[in-house]
Amino acid sequence: MSTWADLAEYVREEYEVLSEAEDEIRILFDFEHFNEEDERTQVVILVREVLDKQHEWVQIATPIGKAADVDLRALLTEIGHSSIACGAAIMGEHVVLRHSLPLATLDIHEFTEPLALLAGTGDQLEEMFFGGDHY
Repeated sequence: MSTWADLAEYVREEYEVLSEAEDEIRILFDFEHFNEEDERTQVVILVREVLDKQHEWVQIATPIGKAADVDLRALLTEIGHSSIACGAAIMGEHVVLRHSLPLATLDIHEFTEPLALLAGTGDQLEEMFFGGDHY
């Protein structure tokens, strides 16, 4: 990968795109399960960020629930104990997990592995703290 356009092309080929804007792509990350009745998915938002007006980055984020509906201390404590590939933030009304990567030297595995970890962690925390699969 070297640019946002390269990454966007790869994402369109490999994932289910829910929506796309100039610097944002929303995908549906689909987890493989043995039981189709328990199939879970996670919305993941990819955003192009530019650092110092010259370095392209991709921010990977997934919403897990509304900040007003959760004990933030308990949630952040759990993230601190169980997550290696993301941090938490409040964006608008939602708690999101996010991770950022520079695009200039990005190997595709440096994108796909954190994406899967972030989606999986988001799915687990969403179930644990918000009681379902809403995003």
